[in-house]
Amino acid sequence: MSSHQPCGKGIGAALALLPALHAGALALVLGLAAAQLHAQELDGKALFLKNCAACHQASGKGIPGAFPALAGNGFVQGKSSEVAAVLLKGRGGMPDFSDSLSDRDIATVLSFVRSNWGNKGTALSESEVLELRESLQVEHYSHGQMSNKH
Repeated sequence: MSSHQPCGKGIGAALALLPALHAGALALVLGLAAAQLHAQELDGKALFLKNCAACHQASGKGIPGAFPALAGNGFVQGKSSEVAAVLLKGRGGMPDFSDSLSDRDIATVLSFVRSNWGNKGTALSESEVLELRESLQVEHYSHGQMSNKH
């Protein structure tokens, strides 16, 4: 019987630790999620700076009369599929990025643009961009290996 008591105490002690373990696991999960969101925001910013800032400026304020501001722009904050369509097909003087940015990159950069500089647009997912690419009949991303668009 004494051989069962330590086991019983061990289980009781382990059960007593469950709330702390759950809190620790929850903190870990939340920390990882926050780190992932931060990494995605940094990725979005990096993609924006590399592909968009030359025209729309790092501040998102654009160049009046030449390149529209993205900061505070109602279109940018509007229907996500319309904004993504611009990157996939181009618009006005803006080239398309369908062959130079993957669906994930387009979702990431647009999520960044739609949530920065005071913008309140919702994020986009890679699957939403892929679905839009298919509905617009835009060729699938080919890693830009043979593209000379930009």
